[in-house]
Amino acid sequence: MVRPCSKRWRCRIQLRRCWWNCPKHRCVQSIHTRTERMASWSADRPTLTAQDINAGDGTTSVVVLAGALLKKSMELIEKGIHPTVISDAMNIAGEKACAILEENAIPVDLSDREALIQNATTSLGSKVVSQYSSVLAPMAVDCVLGVVDPATPNSVDLKDIKLVKKLGGTVEDTEMVEGLVFEQHVSKSASGPTRVTNAKVGLIQFCVSPPKTDMESNVVVSDYAQMDRILREERNYILQMVKKIKASGCNVLLIQKSILRDAVTELSLHYLAKAKIMVIKDIERDDIEFISKTLGCLPISHIDHMKPEKLGSAGLAEEVNVGSEKIVKITEIEKRGRTTTVLVRGSNKLVLGEAERSLHDALCVVKCLVQKRFLVAGGGAPEIEVSRGLASWSKTLEGTASYCVRAFAEAFEAVPYTLAENAGLNAIQIVTELKARHANGELHAGINVRRGCITNIYEENVVQPLLVSTSAISLASECVRMILKIDDVVPVR
Repeated sequence: MVRPCSKRWRCRIQLRRCWWNCPKHRCVQSIHTRTERMASWSADRPTLTAQDINAGDGTTSVVVLAGALLKKSMELIEKGIHPTVISDAMNIAGEKACAILEENAIPVDLSDREALIQNATTSLGSKVVSQYSSVLAPMAVDCVLGVVDPATPNSVDLKDIKLVKKLGGTVEDTEMVEGLVFEQHVSKSASGPTRVTNAKVGLIQFCVSPPKTDMESNVVVSDYAQMDRILREERNYILQMVKKIKASGCNVLLIQKSILRDAVTELSLHYLAKAKIMVIKDIERDDIEFISKTLGCLPISHIDHMKPEKLGSAGLAEEVNVGSEKIVKITEIEKRGRTTTVLVRGSNKLVLGEAERSLHDALCVVKCLVQKRFLVAGGGAPEIEVSRGLASWSKTLEGTASYCVRAFAEAFEAVPYTLAENAGLNAIQIVTELKARHANGELHAGINVRRGCITNIYEENVVQPLLVSTSAISLASECVRMILKIDDVVPVR
C-alpha cells in the first residue's frame, strides 16, 4: 500500500479533507478497490461469461491470471509508470503470449479419437465426478463429433446436444441416445397407447381444446337445452380436430405448452386415446427447434396445416422406466438431424448437477478442438513457457515497455504457483524447478499433482485445447486493461 503524500488535497465535492484524493494515488486506489472485488467474482461476471462462451473451460485460470496482472500493474504504478503505458504494453504482451503458445502447440486430427478423449479426461480430472471420466469423456467426444456438419467442419453448436437429467442410478448409467428423450409422461387418459412402432410424429403448436374469446367475458346459460347444445358443439369441435389429426397419419402427438388456455382437455385426451394416438403434452417452446431438427419435421401452428409431409418418422416411441420415474424415448428416426441427446443419471441432486456441469465442460473442450485443432500440455507448462518467452522478448524492447513486459512475464508464474499450492506441494521449490527444466529445453515439463513432482506432462496425457489458454490470456489482459482505464471510483449509496 502506498503512503499518502504529505500535501493534503481538498476534495471539491466533499467538504472534509481526504488524503486519498491526490491525483497521484487515485488510480492506485481504484485498482486496489477492484482487486478486492476479484475474489468475489462468479460465473455471471462478463469476463468469466465470455470465457465460458468462447472456450467453456478455464474460468478459474482467467481469475488467477487477471489477479496476478493487476498486482503487477499496481507495482508498476507505484513506481511512477503511467497506466496508459502499462495498458499498451499489456496489449502487445498479450498478443505475443498467444503467439508463443501457437508456436509450441501440437496439431491434433479429429480422426484421432484417443487424443480427443485425453483432452476431455483432463477437463474432468478436477471435477467431483472425476472417477467417472472413463464413461463421460468418450461420450462427450462422440456427441460433439456426431453433430459436426461437414459443410462447416470448424463450427459446432452445443445447442444440438441436449442434456436430460433424471434422478436415480449412478453416473455410470448415463447414456447417449440417438433420438429424443422427454421428461414428460405419456398422457394415459382412457388407456391411451404408451408404445408405438412405425411412429408418425406430429409437433403441434395449437390447442386441442374448445376455443376461447380474445376478451374476458362470461356467458350465463340457464336453459338446460342450450347447455346440452353447447356441450354437443364442444364435443363436435374436438372430434373434428381429432379426425383431421388421425387422417394425416399421425400416431404420436407432441403438444406445445400453452399459457393462454389448456392445450388439451380430458375430452380431447379421451378421443385421442380412442384413435390410438400417443400424446405427450407440455413441450417447452425452447425445445421446439431441437425437436424439429432431430425428427426432421415441421412445427404445425394450425389444424388445417396437419399434412403427412410435415410429420416425422421414427421406428419406435415408448415410455420406459428409469429408476422410480418414467421417461419417453423416440428412437430409430428415419431422417434424424445432426443432434444428440444424453440422459444424465445420478444418485442425488448434487451428483446429478455436478455430472451435468462436468459433461458440459468436457463437451466445450472437445468443441474447442474442433474450432482450433491444436492442443498444449497442462500442469502449468504453457504458462511457464509464455513467461520465459516474454522475458526474453522484453530484452529486445526499449523504454518502459520492456520493463512492463518483464513484469507481466512474472505474472504468468501465478498459475503454476497456484496449482502447486492447491496440490499441497512446496510452491516455491516446484515453480523454481519447473523454470529450470524449461530453461533446459523441456517444453512439456509440468506439475504432476498425483506424483508431487515435475514430469513430462504430455506423456502423462494431461493436455488441453490451445483455444482455452489463448482465450484466458486475451480475456484476462482485456479485463485488466479496462480496469486501468478507470480514473476514479464514485461510491453510490
